[in-house]
Amino acid sequence: MPRRTIALILAAGAGERIDSHVPKQFLKIAGRTLLEHTIDVFEKNGNIDEIIMVTNPEFRSITEEIIVKNKYKKVTKILNGGATRRESSAIGVGAIDDDSAKVLIHDAVRPFVSDRIIDECIGALDKYDAVDVAIPSPDTIITINNSNLIDNIPMRRYMMRGQTPQAFKVGVIKKAHALAAKEKNIDVTDDCSLILKYKLGGIFVVKGEEQNIKITYSEDLHLADKLFQLKSVNVPERIHLSGLKGKVVVVFGASRGIGKAIVDAAKQHEARVYGFSLENNIDVRSMDKVRVALEDVYKKEKQINHIAVTAGILRMGKLESRDVKDIADEIDINYLGSVNVVKASIDYLKKSKGSIVLFTSSSYTRGRSLYSVYSSTKAAIVNLVQGAAEELYDDGIRINAMNPERTATPMRFENFGKEPTETLLKPDQVAIATLKTLLSNLTGEVIDVKSGN
Repeated sequence: MPRRTIALILAAGAGERIDSHVPKQFLKIAGRTLLEHTIDVFEKNGNIDEIIMVTNPEFRSITEEIIVKNKYKKVTKILNGGATRRESSAIGVGAIDDDSAKVLIHDAVRPFVSDRIIDECIGALDKYDAVDVAIPSPDTIITINNSNLIDNIPMRRYMMRGQTPQAFKVGVIKKAHALAAKEKNIDVTDDCSLILKYKLGGIFVVKGEEQNIKITYSEDLHLADKLFQLKSVNVPERIHLSGLKGKVVVVFGASRGIGKAIVDAAKQHEARVYGFSLENNIDVRSMDKVRVALEDVYKKEKQINHIAVTAGILRMGKLESRDVKDIADEIDINYLGSVNVVKASIDYLKKSKGSIVLFTSSSYTRGRSLYSVYSSTKAAIVNLVQGAAEELYDDGIRINAMNPERTATPMRFENFGKEPTETLLKPDQVAIATLKTLLSNLTGEVIDVKSGN
């Protein structure tokens, strides 16, 4: 039998280094608390079986409200923490009744930890008793003495900056905490320090990531806000398209390119698919036409499960020389059209607890010369998804933005001409990624679709 894998999230800190009336884990970034963002990562990771929370007892009720509101299924215990990080960790580890299990101990205020880090930590425990996560230090590290004078400058190639999670076989980290409990004034900053101090085994290091930051100071909050704005994830590969069988899928922009590929792929997997475009007189710029299209589908099927909006245009030119009506058309199709579809879809997706995807572009992170309007509409799509995901969360509706690399579509050919085919994604690759996203439990995410996916 595979070992259980438990995430132990430490949220008992008081956050003295940030001037706030609540601990930093309860501060909001991108519309949700840091704690919610962090729990989400472990809740959605398929290799995590259970989550144990260690919280500040003064704010236990807030933690409980967060767990209930988000309907987290993996959270099995909420424990009152101790006066120090080590004490809180010991409380959490002590609550695990299976010494053969794996445990990942993670800071509640590291909301950007990736699935890749989590999965590699879990895998490394098949060979090692303890695992740390770290990144190389870009700076020279110095040590000083009590007189504030440098007494050593270690070689930088051996210096790394530790992150979390730290992962352990439960029996090993329990033994470490039991030994620490017998000492007075023990001075360690993390759990791996205990393994090293008591020589309980080798500690393997998994490569961390620069964006896996810990929110410690007020400046970190500003950085985190920007990171959330630009945050993206990869296609959820574990999703099986057999889940489309019998589902009702609606595609706006279905006549060609990625939209047509989504229609074809969904039909291949036995979904009931309806495609709309200007070819059948459905213009996403018209709320009335969008509503009529969805009403007709619902009357026939009595449900709508998934919706994709691929309708879009790309116009080149300097802003100075472009026609105002042409600019307005690009904005209306690329942005207002998506707003119309999302708004018109809500009542149907509430009933089915369904999902919707919109399409952005790599240009959303920074405006591009000659494509300033197109770039800005794609940035607006990301902001729409992030905001709508929070609004629709309690209704059980998931919304995400697909962000494919350059794709061999008619629209691209019309604007860029002939390009080496090996440098472009195929529309059916994007279609598969889109359908997997529609079936996933992700929401509020930008989904990168790359040639390696």
